[in-house]
Amino acid sequence: MLARMSAPVTFPFGSLTARSADLEVLLTDGLGGFALSSLAGVPTRCYSGLVASQQPPVQRRTHLVSPLEVLRVPGAGGVRETTLHTLEIAPDTFEGEGLRWLTGASLSDLLPEREQLFAGVRVRRRAFMPRGSGAVVFLYDVQSRDPVALRLGGFFVDRDMHAVHERVPTLAFHAAGREVTVQGESQTRVQVHAPGAVIDALDPRPAPQRVHYRHDLARGEPDTESTLGTPLWELSFPAGGGRAALVVQAVTPGVAQALVLDPWAAYADEAARRRELAVRAQVTTGVPDELVATLAVAADAYLVRRTQPQGVTVIAGYPWFADWGRDSMIALTGLTLLTGRHAEARDLLGTFLRSLRRGLTPNNFHDDGQGAGYNTVDGALWLAVALERYVAVTGDATFAREALPQLRDLLDWHVRGTDHGIRMDPADGLLLAGEAGVQLTWMDVKIEGWVVTPRHGKPIEVQGLWLAALGAESRLSAALGEEAQFADTLARAQVSFAAFWQGAYVDTLAADGTPDRSVRPNVAIALALPDTPTHPELVAATTAQLEAELLSPIGLHTLSPLDDRYRGNYGGAQVQRDAAYHQGTVWPWPLTAFVELLLAQGEVGRARAALRGLSGHVLEAGLGHVSEVFAGDSLRPGGCPFQAWSVAELLRAHVLVSRAEAQAAGTQSPA
Repeated sequence: MLARMSAPVTFPFGSLTARSADLEVLLTDGLGGFALSSLAGVPTRCYSGLVASQQPPVQRRTHLVSPLEVLRVPGAGGVRETTLHTLEIAPDTFEGEGLRWLTGASLSDLLPEREQLFAGVRVRRRAFMPRGSGAVVFLYDVQSRDPVALRLGGFFVDRDMHAVHERVPTLAFHAAGREVTVQGESQTRVQVHAPGAVIDALDPRPAPQRVHYRHDLARGEPDTESTLGTPLWELSFPAGGGRAALVVQAVTPGVAQALVLDPWAAYADEAARRRELAVRAQVTTGVPDELVATLAVAADAYLVRRTQPQGVTVIAGYPWFADWGRDSMIALTGLTLLTGRHAEARDLLGTFLRSLRRGLTPNNFHDDGQGAGYNTVDGALWLAVALERYVAVTGDATFAREALPQLRDLLDWHVRGTDHGIRMDPADGLLLAGEAGVQLTWMDVKIEGWVVTPRHGKPIEVQGLWLAALGAESRLSAALGEEAQFADTLARAQVSFAAFWQGAYVDTLAADGTPDRSVRPNVAIALALPDTPTHPELVAATTAQLEAELLSPIGLHTLSPLDDRYRGNYGGAQVQRDAAYHQGTVWPWPLTAFVELLLAQGEVGRARAALRGLSGHVLEAGLGHVSEVFAGDSLRPGGCPFQAWSVAELLRAHVLVSRAEAQAAGTQSPA
């Protein structure tokens, strides 16, 4: 078993598939920085290229859009020359011939490799980001019967990652042999390594280069910018070819960054690290298959170090999200506990426990690194759920004893009342929440003062989380030999939960008891939590309704397509996207709760079938990852192509179903 697991999981792509601009590759450095491109290396978003964090994991700037690569092949008829890079300069208009020479591509434990063939010369390019470096490294292997030359440089920018240069950027290039510094508001260091080759430094002659970003055009965002491109070195290889490395690193004052002294050794280290992550997850879960290995490597991208407050945190999604509390706590189980990364789970919990304010955890840390927003009713409750799961998996009584007073304080604030109208209703023990103009649940879109799905009052999944948080306090207290302080509150709230059943479970009860009968996935989240009281027949009826109205091949609709308010198109400008975000758009992460309901009824086959489409999606957009959302009608991926809780919850669902399948087959799972 271990011998079979030791080989990297490799996904090959033919030349036609590899050209797709919809197949994107993500590399990360553990500091919030990342390198993003299409599988073929074509930039498709303003976030493409090298993005580095100035204050990990936020204040991120873009330094490089794409390498510049020119292959020069001498022959009897003179030198034949071609570009190996490709830029889209207008919709479906390309500059550079890199796509033309593409023979295929592959991912090995999600590390990308691209191969091109021109005039009998084969060039293989691998890319990776060394941990903690703020750098992206491109490794070139050149195979040629005769001497050949490769020019390397780049298309550079210096800007906030969310913006584009409408005018040519002002950049100064300072060449010093095998290193060039690109100076704008920030600094980029570019280095070349080519053992066995003759390296000729070229005088930088930056020229404006237009770049079009097709995915930004589709989102109604600015889609064209000006970059500065220039070759920096010409590498001459002898007959047989050779190897080279291009290292592009953001220079970030005040941030300790790893130096890339030997790019090939650094690649070997990164490949070994990823392999270890995959194997550890397979052993931890007892499910030694390719999906577990792939999602475990994907999960690593979201776990990053934060400088203020210090600790592990979770990037909610790439390329544009920073770290969000709700997302972090929902994703914690899949990202850390199922992957055997218990120390990081503890550190992640500590980051958000230290950030509690009046019983609330940050909804998000601000992108400028200054402060946080606390507009969430469920983030702190998910923290309680994640804490109990951590203790159950690790048996870490020391941490439980340290965290229990904070959990009790959190619950006490909710009982007494805290910000945004979040308070226990003294009439029934359930949790009220709501404030005009504020979005508090995970269905949290706000458009210029319009809260699209306010859900003020008592949302059903918030009640499930409230009960689970109260239950966590009771169980952790018992495990530590202490008396539970909220047992009576839990018992009372559980009795009151019956008000949500009105022939079917309602989505929200207003403060005055008026029901919102919208058919949404929130009931699945509530019923899948451990302390929500229900009956098997009610679970069966609810599951049947969700299956009939919300289940899609890829996740759950956020609103029934039978509802007049349903919006099946997720696309276009931000106001159009946001209006549909929770009004019918399909989300993958709540699918795990639905799968749990099926498993609770012994419907193992249906549970596996429900996951089939999403499992296949892993190779459809953000390669090896799971998208944030899908359009309700077309099921086309949308939002972030790399989303933390989507990856984490697919992994959790897959492991739950795999274990149930093993049990049904009479085999013993190691975990």
